[in-house]
Amino acid sequence: MTAAATLTIDLDALAHNFHALEAAIGVPVHPVVKADAYGLGATRVAQRLVAEGARTFFVARLAEGLKLRQALGASPVVYVLDGCVGDSAAALRDADLRPVLNHGDQLVAWRSSGGGACGLQIDTGMNRLGFRPQDAPEPFEGLELVMSHLACADDPAEPMNARQRDAFTAIAARYSGVTRSLANSGGCFLSPDYGFDAGRPGICLYGGGPEGRPDHRIRPVATFAAEVLQIREVPSGESVGYSRGFIANTPRRIATCGAGYADGVLRSQSQVGQVWAAGALRPVLGRVSMDVIAVDVTGADIAVGDAVELFGPNRLLDDAAATAGTIAYELLTSVTARVPRLYR
Repeated sequence: MTAAATLTIDLDALAHNFHALEAAIGVPVHPVVKADAYGLGATRVAQRLVAEGARTFFVARLAEGLKLRQALGASPVVYVLDGCVGDSAAALRDADLRPVLNHGDQLVAWRSSGGGACGLQIDTGMNRLGFRPQDAPEPFEGLELVMSHLACADDPAEPMNARQRDAFTAIAARYSGVTRSLANSGGCFLSPDYGFDAGRPGICLYGGGPEGRPDHRIRPVATFAAEVLQIREVPSGESVGYSRGFIANTPRRIATCGAGYADGVLRSQSQVGQVWAAGALRPVLGRVSMDVIAVDVTGADIAVGDAVELFGPNRLLDDAAATAGTIAYELLTSVTARVPRLYR
């Protein structure tokens, strides 16, 4: 350990997941690297994915696109999912970033500023971003991509998947010769008719399963670990942490570990969380503090300076998220900037 808490990113596992997604969907994969590649570091993640063959990326914000363009140079295509927001057209064009246009005002702003290569999002039922099909514009110069987003791809049995696919098939037919993209991570593992021309996976690249639970086709990428800072013997009847969140009913051996909510350990893991330590899952006791958690290591061979794994290859990301009452996306993006990112 080089810090009290670390986030280690396995770039070989990332590459494996990229190719597993390619094999599953059968068309090129355009990685989603928004939110700093879900907290793993967009620069290093995208550089490795370029080396694996990725040629198109998606970010959410203009600032993310500018940073990615600076890191990757001129070659990759970068789409900005927010679209042409406010007076961003000049900055988008100067950096050769392509807005994904989501409504009429954005289309007018982009074209009146000079236009250029862009994408178009069609809302096929999620009611988030995008033109409704009946409001979608006619084909226009510069349009390179038409896309939509699946709302329920993590549930293959959900009928809405097929409804969205069929709606997208119909509207995309209007845009001959334009790249069509519908599948997110879960969509990549639905049937081949969700593939169209390109997939846009996110969470599966980073170790989350396509259905919100571990999947043998996806390897763990990120390991969130904390150092054991102190070990103490807690007698029966004494409490641990704020507000006497845990009271020992038998003597316990407690490890105080250097990660708390200021590092991204969700407070919802108080009293229910588990970490991997000394070859087994061990419970988090009491409340998560700002900088530390208490872990029950009674009977374990563990010492100050050892590491416990909050999620990683032994405590899988989706399982850790479920215990915390959330999803893998939130667990990854909650790891704060205080935690060093290490790459191997």
